[in-house]
Amino acid sequence: MSSSVLVLGAGMVGVSVALHLARRGRDVVLVDRQGPGEGASFGNGGLIQREAVFPHAFPREAREILRIAGNRAIEARYHWRALPGFASPLLQYWWHSEPARYERAAAAHAALIETCLDEHLALARDTPAMALLRPIGWMRLYGDDSGMEAALRQAERARAEHGVNCVALDRQGLAAAEPHLMVGRAGAIHWTDPLSVSDPQALVLAYAARFAEAGGRFVNGDAMTLERAGAGWRVMTAEGVVEAAEVVIALGASATMVTRKLGYAPPLFGKRGYHMHYRMRGNAVLHRPILDTPSGFLLAPMRAGIRLTTGAEFAAPDAPPTPVQLDQAEPVARGLLPLADRVEATPWMGTRPCMPDMLPVIGALPGQPGAWCAFGHAHQGLTLGPTTGRLLAEMMTGDATFLPPEPYRAERFL
Repeated sequence: MSSSVLVLGAGMVGVSVALHLARRGRDVVLVDRQGPGEGASFGNGGLIQREAVFPHAFPREAREILRIAGNRAIEARYHWRALPGFASPLLQYWWHSEPARYERAAAAHAALIETCLDEHLALARDTPAMALLRPIGWMRLYGDDSGMEAALRQAERARAEHGVNCVALDRQGLAAAEPHLMVGRAGAIHWTDPLSVSDPQALVLAYAARFAEAGGRFVNGDAMTLERAGAGWRVMTAEGVVEAAEVVIALGASATMVTRKLGYAPPLFGKRGYHMHYRMRGNAVLHRPILDTPSGFLLAPMRAGIRLTTGAEFAAPDAPPTPVQLDQAEPVARGLLPLADRVEATPWMGTRPCMPDMLPVIGALPGQPGAWCAFGHAHQGLTLGPTTGRLLAEMMTGDATFLPPEPYRAERFL
């Protein structure tokens, strides 16, 4: 068992960790109750976000907080009964968003983001995955000149400090770039570095295929059955009990359901999101993903159609789907683009795993030799899966790490 590893969770993060470990000679079994990429990695905007060097902070302005508190915004909504459960992590999120603390978090976050394109391409190159990674970037649309000007100042800082590239488009430039937009906007910023993924689950499956080629094995199983087996670990799967010397917990928003039993309960919280695909009318096209700032939603061209994604919903983990934000966004989106019928009968729903300091947990699980963490990536799990996989694999095998791992250590929440 000395070189064997269980990786719990087959989203982008878990698959990437498993692949990197298998390439380093570890005997890896990847375990999930669903197939690879069927959780939160299935539903997202499909962006490898090289530009996302500044994480989203908790609002500091009273007017913005009151707007969100009104519970009518498309980009954020909450269930009243769920609020007590979110009080502590959201208060910590607000605390970590204080300007000086935020700058420290942003520096550690940017260190991860700056690697994302190279790490994805290292896994995708010379495989069918390359066809899924479109070098078209994405655009953020602004409704007024003041919003555009503020965004350009932030974009200039991202360029100067982190090498991020973008192009500013005025009203006419935006209309030329996306001629089928039906509503005028003051302008847009075209972030040119990011890769747009035409099918996020297919990308996870492509990396899972590379994992299998490297000798790894995927089995369906229940991560909640994880327990000690002597000096190692075991879990129940569809093929029976599987044991290994080490375990990686890469379960996204469900991670603390396992870590809590092992004495580690960080303030992880989940933000639910929804998406739906639409056909376009006639010969209309959308050339690249667009985020409409006045409306608070993203529209992205995918294999399945135009994907409309909503913002965050704060709800109890077992609460039934309430796609109110999607119902609010759809008529606005139809006014923005000539959308035709819905592709699916019901919306997709998933949960993003968030940490209040805006950084993922990557590293050893405190007090549990042989147990490791890889979760809490918020909206950047698709972007940072390969980066996390490489960093954690280097830590587990004793190699020199290509990034300093200290900012992401689990101990920061003890």
